[in-house]
Amino acid sequence: MWLRKSGWRCRHELALIEKNYKNLEMKQMLLSVLAGVLGLLAFIASGEPLKIVLPPETSAFRVVPGAEIAMAQCLQCHSAEYITTQPRLGRNAWKASIEKMRAKYGAVVPSETEVALLEYLVGTYGTP
Repeated sequence: MWLRKSGWRCRHELALIEKNYKNLEMKQMLLSVLAGVLGLLAFIASGEPLKIVLPPETSAFRVVPGAEIAMAQCLQCHSAEYITTQPRLGRNAWKASIEKMRAKYGAVVPSETEVALLEYLVGTYGTP
């Protein structure tokens, strides 16, 4: 009889220990989240404007006719390296890329410059 009680008591105590351990883990997690939120609020409340310094541009478009259009249109949103490191694409793929930049990312590519931009991209970074 004593062993049964002892066994029940051990299991009961073990269950309490596990429950307390889980509660402790939850408290630690909540304290971590709270510390992060308070740190973020302190940063925001400091009033310091966030300064982002981008590294200098290391890549450039090939200077051939049409490069000025690519510089005017593409460099508004991303670096030249984004284009120069792309795999060589065909005309349809470059056209789809221009359309994607317009539709998905809001790029303002005037329709009168689209043909010249497409010719530059295909001629300079496209497949023959």
